[in-house]
Amino acid sequence: MSDTQWPLWEVFVQGNPGIPHKHVGSVHATDAEMAIQNARDVYTRRNEGISIWVVPANTITASSPEDQGAFFEPSNDKAYRHPTFYKIPDGVKYI
Repeated sequence: MSDTQWPLWEVFVQGNPGIPHKHVGSVHATDAEMAIQNARDVYTRRNEGISIWVVPANTITASSPEDQGAFFEPSNDKAYRHPTFYKIPDGVKYI
């Protein structure tokens, strides 16, 4: 049986200026332009976004759940990554 579906594209939408794009779903399309149009029609019908990114799903590389232990362990041997060496000025919030 042959594959008759168009390629899959992952869709990311930015809701407001200055905030990150958020993954909202997927669309099938023949090319990037069609993927943008399909994403606009499906995911921004009610002015939910100001910017759309589409990425071919087959180009995304992800870590494996089996690697979660060693892959995500903190690098304790790199003490400079810990904020203990920095003095936070008075009046600075949200650090």
